[in-house]
Amino acid sequence: MKTYPKSRSFKSKALFTIVGGAVLINPALAQDTKSSELEEVVVTGMRESLRNSMEIKRDAFGVVDAISAEDIGKFPDTNLAESLQRIPGVSIDRTNGEGSQVTVRGFGPGYNLITLNGRTVPTAEVNLYGNRDNYSGGQGRSFDFSNIAAESVAGLEVYKTGQAILPSGGIGATINIQTRRPFDNPDTQATFAAKGIYDSSVYSGDSVTPELSGLFSWTNDNESLGFAVFGSYQKRDSGAAIGQTNDWVVARADDFFSNTSIVRAGGNPNNYTNAPADGELFAIPQDSRYDFSDLSKERLNGQFVAQFRPIDSMTLTLDYLFVDSESEELRYEQTNWFATPFDQLVFDGEGPVSQALFMQENNNGQKDMGFEQTYRAQKDEMDSVGFNAEWEINDHGTLRFDTHFDTAESTPNNPLGHSATFVTFAAPIIQQHSLSWDNSDGFPVQSYTFNDAVKGNNNGVIDVGDLGSQVSRSATNSQKMDVEEFDLRYSLDFDTSRLDFGANYRGTEVHVKSRTTQQDLGTWGVSNPRDIELYAPGVVETFCLSCRFDDYQVGQAQTAFRADATRLYSLLTPVYEDAGNAVSVATTDNTVEEDIMSFYAQFQVRSEFLNRPVTVNGGLRYEETDVKASALQSVPTGIRWTADNDFIIDYGSELQNVSGDGNYKHLLPNIDFRLDITDTVVGRMSYSQTIARAPYGNLFASTLARAPNNPTVLGGQTGGESQNPNLLPLESENFDISLEWYYGQDSYVSVGFFDKTVKNFQGDGVFTRPLFGLLDPTAGVPGSRSAAALGVIDTLAVDRSPANLFTMVALIDANNGNVAAAQAEFEANLEDGALPQDYVDEILALYDVTGNSSDPEMQFRVSQPINDKEGNIFGWELAFQHFFGASGFGVAGSYTIVNGDVEADAGSDPDANQFALVGLSDTANLTLMFENYGWSARLAYNWRDKFLNATNQGGSRSPQFTDDYGQIDASVSYDFGEHFQVIAEGINLTGEDHREYRRKEGMTVWAYELSPRYAIGARYKF
Repeated sequence: MKTYPKSRSFKSKALFTIVGGAVLINPALAQDTKSSELEEVVVTGMRESLRNSMEIKRDAFGVVDAISAEDIGKFPDTNLAESLQRIPGVSIDRTNGEGSQVTVRGFGPGYNLITLNGRTVPTAEVNLYGNRDNYSGGQGRSFDFSNIAAESVAGLEVYKTGQAILPSGGIGATINIQTRRPFDNPDTQATFAAKGIYDSSVYSGDSVTPELSGLFSWTNDNESLGFAVFGSYQKRDSGAAIGQTNDWVVARADDFFSNTSIVRAGGNPNNYTNAPADGELFAIPQDSRYDFSDLSKERLNGQFVAQFRPIDSMTLTLDYLFVDSESEELRYEQTNWFATPFDQLVFDGEGPVSQALFMQENNNGQKDMGFEQTYRAQKDEMDSVGFNAEWEINDHGTLRFDTHFDTAESTPNNPLGHSATFVTFAAPIIQQHSLSWDNSDGFPVQSYTFNDAVKGNNNGVIDVGDLGSQVSRSATNSQKMDVEEFDLRYSLDFDTSRLDFGANYRGTEVHVKSRTTQQDLGTWGVSNPRDIELYAPGVVETFCLSCRFDDYQVGQAQTAFRADATRLYSLLTPVYEDAGNAVSVATTDNTVEEDIMSFYAQFQVRSEFLNRPVTVNGGLRYEETDVKASALQSVPTGIRWTADNDFIIDYGSELQNVSGDGNYKHLLPNIDFRLDITDTVVGRMSYSQTIARAPYGNLFASTLARAPNNPTVLGGQTGGESQNPNLLPLESENFDISLEWYYGQDSYVSVGFFDKTVKNFQGDGVFTRPLFGLLDPTAGVPGSRSAAALGVIDTLAVDRSPANLFTMVALIDANNGNVAAAQAEFEANLEDGALPQDYVDEILALYDVTGNSSDPEMQFRVSQPINDKEGNIFGWELAFQHFFGASGFGVAGSYTIVNGDVEADAGSDPDANQFALVGLSDTANLTLMFENYGWSARLAYNWRDKFLNATNQGGSRSPQFTDDYGQIDASVSYDFGEHFQVIAEGINLTGEDHREYRRKEGMTVWAYELSPRYAIGARYKF
């Protein structure tokens, strides 16, 4: 048996790295056997970074990948997530074109644990910026990598296999961010960098914005005292052209031509092409929406670290970090909704769902075209204070203590103190509207005709004088997360073995408060035409919306409007409050407390097998988790039907207290084998059990009711949300095996297989049940007003449209329940078998409909997170890296195949829940490099295949997918001596776009145009 001499390098590099004041796992054993035949090439910069990353991978116990800084204050990418996507098995999610969160081996951002210098990172993000929803706010566990300046980072480590001394919470991976410490780089060092960022998407704001960073590090001569300071500032202005639809309504055909909520009563059957046969699923979009957003984001980072060695065997570290990020988005939208029924419909006639490719409706009067104005703004902050002590008690024993106290907070930041303020106005001038989805990019192309002589200003153009107010709304979301963590560990280190054991406590408190408001202004029917110019003169301006689209064809959208939504809200709200239109307010205040107590032990043994070095690493971690959830929420008092397909939920002043709890225990083993098959070939095999806890937002105790999108008797779909404090974490059994060939000092090829069998997958179950005793005035049950109204509509052989139904029910109320009198008034206003739009608007302006004793309780489709089923995820990771001797040229790449045993069914029943594995997709990257003669250049391509991003979306419980995405980035720099460097970068050079769709590729719900960004800068190293 070979003898392994004791060395300090085994202690410091092989097993632990002391960074940031925290004790970090670096499960790497020093490579004692190196090939003496390899050509010695002195490298720096990019090549040295890749060599260091390769060494970490080679020396690790389990499956570990890493990225190392190229120099002090210089990371390979300006965004950490963009760097991580070059690691096999890692793909990223982008917000407004910037890498923000990561998915590893098919597990999304919430199921990967992110640590900063070995410590659990707090998160608090409302996630409105650059996203669809104005109401987002559920607290998750995912971390936004764009908040940490890459220049402050020394390295990233991705642990894909479980370790007992790693904190639990990451099934996909545990990703550790290492920041710089003065004892890592002794002496006095400093660097300063400045860049100008040019974003080609900007229309408002600055097209060139700054990015500044500086780092200073000092130690005394005997390295017993040191401190480091880092600071950075970044601003980015951008623009985004967006297309979307609110929802795709999926239904199963049943005597299609008799359904007059879709087919015009008495319409020509030849106008309905490829009409769905009985039993066939078909899909029709609710509306088409075009948007343009002006976006701005500022980020400020700061770090301070002090280190002290009172004696040679003891190191004390105190560190502080703060992040301040402010985001702002002003979005201007044009919406054309469908009043239904349709005068023309063309379906593609293809399964599993026959999609409407062309829709056209003639409006008997003036339908409104909506223009929603939104002002979103949020401020995110994080503060972290940590202390670490390491004491080498004797030659074999080391005691380590680490603690930190962190706070992350996200607060509303627009001028009114809202997270989002959105005000809708409309031009009630549309006579005919059509929409085509029959194009290769799955983007809606619209056309319309208008007449502004009746409700507009009669000047023959669409302008501010045609606009009338509709509704104002707001969402105010604040989040706060406090984390305190204590870790005590003792290590015994011998010549060929090591034992670590310790205890860890992590306490987390999450507080999320939301407040939403809604107020009728001129109502959805624009009952007060032209009031925008009256009450908000000069606030709204006209702009060309279609001109903002570079990639997608949008059709007729030359005229749209933009305004500061907070100014409109401030001007219009008091006017309509004085007119008696109250502001409906709903509040929810959620708190989750999570306490985790852990005990762990892990050993390492080095030996030989068939005269080759072998390393065995094994461990066991015991954890007990307690969860307590409480909520204080507003109680709904009724549903108010205000227009054909518009509803408001009214809330009383009463607040309801609800609570719940959960508890679970786990014993998590791991075992790793590593064999040096030859001096250049390494084989490894690992088994572990890991867990990933549910997002905090899914542990809330609150329940919310959502208004229906149409009368329920006409197929309208209701919504609601109820959370589950008793959710169990995902539990995974993991198996990995890999083979790696290191055939050069900085060249290798590797192939690995992974298999994860996971229980307690969290699904979004949808359950139909009543909420809060709310009544449904649209149910159409016998004896109700809506049933009587339908009887009249059928007798008169007019369309079963939402507008006709609302008008008839409102007339029954107006006539004190006298159906005959209501029918006479309804019939007297018919023109050519249809009600004119101006009469419909008159009725909805006069009346709201609420439930009464003849109506049943509304049945809500309540979405609730549940521990659903078991699934298996498996795949292959292939990676390579090669440098061509001393030429300076190199190439690196990887390809990951991810498969699962439960896929989404695009033809699933719209009334049935569905479970499927989300986030699974193949990924690939390829990087071409050159570094020589002072030049450094890189051209990188990253690709992710299409994937399922959610299940049970919308009222039809549809699966939702993200389209495949490929991006090309480039960078080049030149060194003027040892101290000064100039840099040029290009990101998303081909301007690839982001798109999401339901069920099949043509059913787009979200399409986001992205544009190239460029940077020129300089860096000086002292």
